[in-house]
Amino acid sequence: MKVGTDGVLLGAWSSLDNNPTLILDIGAGTGLIALMLAQRSAAEVVDAIEIDENAYEQCVDNFEASPWSDRLFCYHAGLDEFVDEIEECYDLIVSNPPFYPENVSSGNLARDVARQSQSLPFDQLLDAVSKLLSENGVFATIIPFKEEADFLGLALSVNLFPKRITRVRGTPTSKIKRSLLELCRLETETRFDELTLEIERHKYTPEYIALTREFYLKL
Repeated sequence: MKVGTDGVLLGAWSSLDNNPTLILDIGAGTGLIALMLAQRSAAEVVDAIEIDENAYEQCVDNFEASPWSDRLFCYHAGLDEFVDEIEECYDLIVSNPPFYPENVSSGNLARDVARQSQSLPFDQLLDAVSKLLSENGVFATIIPFKEEADFLGLALSVNLFPKRITRVRGTPTSKIKRSLLELCRLETETRFDELTLEIERHKYTPEYIALTREFYLKL
């Protein structure tokens, strides 16, 4: 899987205000977000889980080649299996979940499985987060904006409440495309804002540059 804007956004946007000791990336792909969080934080452990064998192997290679290899570990497992076996609770959980509700094939089976929401339904994801999140932990994710209301409804059903929501649009005139969500166990007033990525094609906004400059050589 290629490095995508969604993953970079989530890795850069996720809050470290609670100084997490244990971090978990659900559906790590090739390890991008976990690597970003290892770079940004002083967390003792950054765990990742990935079910696709090829992505898992590349994730392990990327972890081992990084300066933070002693803090990074990837499990080759499904989420339900991981929840059953793990005993720790995490201070920060992140996930860039596969969402691809349209029944469209790219011609690449692995890519389609990774993109189709059936491979990690939102209710299954949130149920797992509710079991794995520490009492004062936070969960950060990025989803299509059109799924935001339904996702928050599912979150409430497992007592996870929105703490921060950033809605993302490509350009000042385009529609909102993504929602960055931060959830926690404590019901609190939600902070809302918006982020625009580009002023025009390949001309990035100051806000996007400030958020991601530590991770893009071109910025």
